Order: sequence, then structure tokens, then C-alpha cells
Amino acid sequence: MKEALKQILLAGCALLIGTTVMAKLPALSEEAKAKAAEAAAKTAWSGKVDAYLSCKSQDKVAAHYYKTAKAESKDTKPAAATPPCADPGVFSYTPPEAAKPLEASGAHSPAPTATSPPSSTTPAAALAPASKP
Repeated sequence: MKEALKQILLAGCALLIGTTVMAKLPALSEEAKAKAAEAAAKTAWSGKVDAYLSCKSQDKVAAHYYKTAKAESKDTKPAAATPPCADPGVFSYTPPEAAKPLEASGAHSPAPTATSPPSSTTPAAALAPASKP
């Protein structure tokens, strides 16, 4: 009996924890969104810096290898053609311009005033006569 009670209690706790985990979090504020965008840009920039430093290191190792191989009169294969190392420069972030709200963009502007009625008294048969076989 104790085991069954223990299992029911554990299942109840698991359901309670599961419902709290599934609770919806509030939406991010504009400031939090801006900070997240800047953090993403800085992360991308630091990845470019890491790639640049790795490229420079590989160039230095290759130059040392060819220098020592030439001094020891070893045969070497020609170096593979690779693009030059691109320095990403100093980090700079300019936040994108905020989009205008729909009301300011003119999306809800009223339709122009009608200058003629939407229909006429001319029958449809007169507008599109039947084709002759």
C-alpha cells in the first residue's frame, strides 16, 4: 500500500512540475530585444576574429614548415591556394531603425472618394457579346 501511495505522490509532483514548466513566459521588452540583437552581433564578430587569428596562425606555421624544409633540402609540395586572411576590424554595432507602426505607415488610410457608381445599367450581354462559332 505504501508503494502505491508513493507512486501516486511522485506522479502528482511530476504533473505539477510539468505544468509550471509549460507556463508561458512574458514577451521580451524592446530593450531586451535590442540587447539580444547586440549580443548576437558581438558573438558573430568574435567568431570572425577567431577565424582570422586561426588563419594567421596557420600561415605562420606553413611559413615555418617551408622555411625548415628548404633548409633541410626536403621536397615539398606547393602550397594550396587559399584566400587571404580577412581582418574583421573593430567591433561596431548600429541598431536597425525601428519599423513604423501600421498607423504611421499609412496602411489604414481611408479609401479615396468614389467618382462613379460601382455598376452601370448596361446589361452584361452588351458588354461581352457572345462569340460567333
